[in-house]
Amino acid sequence: MSYAELKNTEREIYRFQMRVGFLGVLVLAAFGLLLARFAYLQVVQYGYYHTKAEDNRISIVPISPNRGNIVDRNGVVLARNYSAYTLEVAPGKVGDLEATINEIAAIIEIRPSDRNRLRRMLLEAKGAETLPIRTRLSDEEVARFAANRYRFPGVDIKARLFRQYPHGELASHVLGYIGRISDRDLEAIEAEGLAANYKGTDHLGKTGLEQSYERELHGTTGYEQVEVDAAGRGVRTLSRTAPSPGNKLVLTLDIKLQEVAEAAFGDRRGALVAIEPATGSVLAFISKPGFDPNLFVDGIDPANWEQLNTSADRPLNNRALTGVYPPGSTFKPYLALAALESGKRTPAQTINDPGYFMFGGHRFRDSKKGGHGTVDMYKSIVKSSDTYYYMLANDMGIESIARFLAPFGFGAPTGIDLKGEAAGVLPSPAWKMKRFRRPEQQKWYAGETISVGIGQGYNAYTPLQLAVAVATLANNGVMVRPHIVNTIENEKTGARTTVEPQPIRTIPLKPQHIEFVKRAMVGVNREGTGARAFARAEYVSGGKTGTAQVIGMKQGETYSASRVQERLRDHALFIAFAPAESPRIALAVVVENSGFGAVAAAPIARKVLDYYLLEPRSAAAEKPAPVPPDDHEHDPDDESD
Repeated sequence: MSYAELKNTEREIYRFQMRVGFLGVLVLAAFGLLLARFAYLQVVQYGYYHTKAEDNRISIVPISPNRGNIVDRNGVVLARNYSAYTLEVAPGKVGDLEATINEIAAIIEIRPSDRNRLRRMLLEAKGAETLPIRTRLSDEEVARFAANRYRFPGVDIKARLFRQYPHGELASHVLGYIGRISDRDLEAIEAEGLAANYKGTDHLGKTGLEQSYERELHGTTGYEQVEVDAAGRGVRTLSRTAPSPGNKLVLTLDIKLQEVAEAAFGDRRGALVAIEPATGSVLAFISKPGFDPNLFVDGIDPANWEQLNTSADRPLNNRALTGVYPPGSTFKPYLALAALESGKRTPAQTINDPGYFMFGGHRFRDSKKGGHGTVDMYKSIVKSSDTYYYMLANDMGIESIARFLAPFGFGAPTGIDLKGEAAGVLPSPAWKMKRFRRPEQQKWYAGETISVGIGQGYNAYTPLQLAVAVATLANNGVMVRPHIVNTIENEKTGARTTVEPQPIRTIPLKPQHIEFVKRAMVGVNREGTGARAFARAEYVSGGKTGTAQVIGMKQGETYSASRVQERLRDHALFIAFAPAESPRIALAVVVENSGFGAVAAAPIARKVLDYYLLEPRSAAAEKPAPVPPDDHEHDPDDESD
């Protein structure tokens, strides 16, 4: 071996050693970097990544509270909850939703109505975390899907509480209904700072007490810490904060009385409100026709929604709260009281009623052809003389009339604990100036005052306002705010909050004047236009019949119901209070397009008063009002109201 060869070998060894050393340094540097990174992640960033890991492992699941029950004054349940299973989808976790539903349909039945409801909810509630594909699954359906659940990420079975209204249509406008939370609802909830309390909640009150007392009924949402697997499904519960159920509402309503009143209407359209004068407690609150609030619990199907919205009978319209009607002759007792208080009339003053009143070349006709002859104030109410009130209104003037009637609540919301109340119209020159734009429309004409005098013209009030006004009259001028909820009860603690009567005002009326008007209203039911409906009643009541025109008649034209379309016929009205000596109930009835108040509205009031005052001693509420014998002295023409 030569020297050159040895020398070359040494060089190669050296070079090799240098490379190994360099690589060793690189490896050490790399391990150093890894070690530093490991230390950074494990020490410096420990809190951050621990939280991230826990978030992936632990899911915070909201628990919806049990919605509060609603019961009547006697404890009869009107709205309650029951538990059932729902198949729900998280739209954000499903790629092809339609294909997924088609696959699920091979396992459990998915109806076309279920698909349509889901499509509608996808549009209406875009922010919803989950949406129901099917509700109220059977145990067999739950078992079938559970066996295939692994195939459908983003779809799961949940136990949900469903609202139930055991009495169906009965008191539907009072109770209202619940519906799924829409984007608009969500915005309102967030604006009130309540978003956290509605996590996991799909429904809230949309109308009636369900809406007005939503905060009390909803309760407080609970939460569970749940360990989840890689698919996001719960493995075990780590901790739980129980939800607090919503409060129970105990109403002033008597559901049996409500049932009697609704049955008395039959198939006719209209409204009735009955109030306890001394407390403002609403005893019955009827709007006919009604609807079944159970239809809305799952999300109403398009066919039923179409039927409810396109029906000429407008079943979703709360007539007692938002319907406005001319009061007709039920207006006369208040105008008589105004005349007494202002000194424009005394009880003994008389007028001659020829059956009409001439003013400005226009003949204002009385409802009784030929008139009532000599009429004093008592007879004007008992026999319902239009001519008397034409003259009185003309003498008083519209400003004086409006000023006196406003404290009775005409033309203003009553403040009842239901949302959406209509204000109605108490006409006056000031109102007309605001109502119309053109100067010729804004002017108040004297002839308009005359129509106002018999409850026609621009007069427009809700049945609730009429009931509050007669309750105030029966309560000697003390107006009490009407309310439907009597007690709010905490189901968990048993604490009760009672809604105390809230007097709004006391109208300064002379006792002899209000007693005179009430005595005349007693005469209505004894010898006047309400006598037939209240024949042989076991109690003394006061009342006033009314008939309100829907369309005006030309001068000289005689009204004939048979020649007028059914929905353009006169409305029938009746107001009443009983017992007369110490009123426990006051009510107002409106029956749409049914003609004379004495014939259509007064018998309904009789059934309601009979039940409330005589049950259980009497079954009068189950029987038609008695008809007086043939020899009873009663002028059929006096039924014109």
